Amino acid sequence: DKAAMIAAVRLRKLRTDTDFALRGPALSAAIEEDKADGLIPFFCCATLGTTPSCAFDNLLEIGPICCEEGMWMHVDAAYAGSAFICPEYRPLLDGVEFADSFNLNPHKWLRVNFDCSTMWVKNRSDVVDAFNVDPLYLRHDNQGLVTDYRHWQIPLGRRFRSLKLWFVLRMFGVKGLQQYIRKHVSLAKEFESLVLSDDRFEVSAKVVMGLVCF
Repeated sequence: DKAAMIAAVRLRKLRTDTDFALRGPALSAAIEEDKADGLIPFFCCATLGTTPSCAFDNLLEIGPICCEEGMWMHVDAAYAGSAFICPEYRPLLDGVEFADSFNLNPHKWLRVNFDCSTMWVKNRSDVVDAFNVDPLYLRHDNQGLVTDYRHWQIPLGRRFRSLKLWFVLRMFGVKGLQQYIRKHVSLAKEFESLVLSDDRFEVSAKVVMGLVCF
């Protein structure tokens, strides 16, 4: 919502299926409706592990549509993205090859303190060309030799967030972080069983990872 307000573009929220996931037919129908209204659909934000229900949009259906329509597909995996260090959850990533950008927040589930958000882009020039400003007072002798992140964002500078992520990776290692994720998922499954055992409550969304909606 905030990004649409800043960019001064219309934001349209689409209907999901019974598992709260966005599917291809719903996206296709919305695109055709927007075109008929004289609008130009150019961006689709798919979610892996959405905040209210930890639902997973169907990238295998959404991705080809975005490619065919020339739309940028961003995959927001802010919460659940950390779990993809565990091989058993990687099938939920199927279709990610269609993404133009992908982000996850290690501070949400990877033991990193706030704030730390990681983002991948398929074609870096798409971002650099959009934010590149190069007045004389910002030029330096190493231009072109190193990645200059002032061309990747609105601010000209940024904090060294990657250092704290590096420390976490070094301290816990892959196995330690996988164990941490799996423990949380097992706790969620245990809590789900307790909720289901009491007929005063009902589970309102599929429990895939560490979130139980009831």
